[in-house]
Amino acid sequence: MKKEETPIGVFEALRATPTPVRYLLGGVLVNQLGAFVQTFLVLYLTFRGMSVAAAGLTLVAYSAGSIFGTMLGAEFTQRFGPRATIVTAMAGSAPLVAAISWLSGPGMLWPLLVVVGLAGLFTQAYRPAAAVMLSDLMPDRYQVMAFSMMRIALNIGAALAPLIAAGLILVDWDLLFWIDGGTALVYALLAFVLLPRKTTPEGAGDGQDSSAGAATAATAEAEAPAAGGEPAGPAASGYAAMLRDRKYLYYLAAVLLGSLTYAQGHIALPLELAASDYPTSFYSTVLTVSSVVLITCELKITAYLSRLPKHVRVITGHLVEAVGLAVYALSSRSGAFTIAGAVLVVAGIMIAAPSMFAHPATFPSTVKARYIGTMQAVGGAAGALAPLFGVYAWSRLGSGFWVLCGVVTAVAGLLALAGVRRPPEPVAVTDPEADSAGKPEVVGGAS
Repeated sequence: MKKEETPIGVFEALRATPTPVRYLLGGVLVNQLGAFVQTFLVLYLTFRGMSVAAAGLTLVAYSAGSIFGTMLGAEFTQRFGPRATIVTAMAGSAPLVAAISWLSGPGMLWPLLVVVGLAGLFTQAYRPAAAVMLSDLMPDRYQVMAFSMMRIALNIGAALAPLIAAGLILVDWDLLFWIDGGTALVYALLAFVLLPRKTTPEGAGDGQDSSAGAATAATAEAEAPAAGGEPAGPAASGYAAMLRDRKYLYYLAAVLLGSLTYAQGHIALPLELAASDYPTSFYSTVLTVSSVVLITCELKITAYLSRLPKHVRVITGHLVEAVGLAVYALSSRSGAFTIAGAVLVVAGIMIAAPSMFAHPATFPSTVKARYIGTMQAVGGAAGALAPLFGVYAWSRLGSGFWVLCGVVTAVAGLLALAGVRRPPEPVAVTDPEADSAGKPEVVGGAS
């Protein structure tokens, strides 16, 4: 297995980042700074007098819209390009999000559900396009670093958005949705003016992962005829190839299980700390520590680990995260265990997540957007299922729930290992019985 000749440096990667990618990441940050709907929708609607059950239903509608949005965004990206998808998605999201405040009154539940579902669809439709553009414009050597940069932009926005929201709420709750819609519109304008109409991959085909993904996808697509034996259309053949790609299905299963357990830090952990009589401020401290470590350390760790094969980073990260989740089981004994668990979980995420996020972008352009969109849809489905899984399992297992999360995360790591590990590269050897031209015979390496 080949490795990078030299490890990647953080400043080296930043200097190598093309200007359009900087614009793209800036737009992602601006949009995330105003992303208030999913976090504050239930609180807002209950404040306006809606029942908790009805408010929860709107969150389900948003989650369902998000899942379909990533798939629709992937298809739109495949057909019309990343820039057109980002502009359309953000321009469509802006009025829908802003309209939520006007539909929150009595007797407006069904129109509200429709608008919230569409808001989720449009808001998430830009993500496959952003990932495709990022992978197309960034040189192969810095692909994983690029996805780490995008994760940091998202995490900075996610960390600052609640602080911004707290100030807006003091003025007017409705400002949450007007500002959210406004940031989406700003992102649409930035994308229209600054992002390139067409993306040309830099160094495409030079990276080992890209060629491996191309070979896998090409093989699977060739083996996936449409019903009746006729050649499949572009979309049908792309998804058929994906379904026949066993390694990618392993990878998707890892994304589902890993996202399901990671989300419990925001769902079941507050319940655990409340049951152990910790003050609410302690949970805020845990979140702050996690955010600071993630934002300040991820790029450096990603750069340092770039010398290791992708499958090593992926399995190591999952195992470290698994240990961190299991440590949460000791939270009732001391808050130090909670902090230690949070740091380990974040460390595992920093080790594995950039490679996991970048993996679908290693496939060829003919299927890349659909592979990325499917991965994001699976992650969205995990986010929608996480509260049901977390509350149900924690209420019955108590602290033992965290041991279960650790085991599930370790299983996710094994699935990810199987999904991203490439077959051995062929080795050229000379066949003594070859003709006089001395043609080499290509054989596979040891498994």
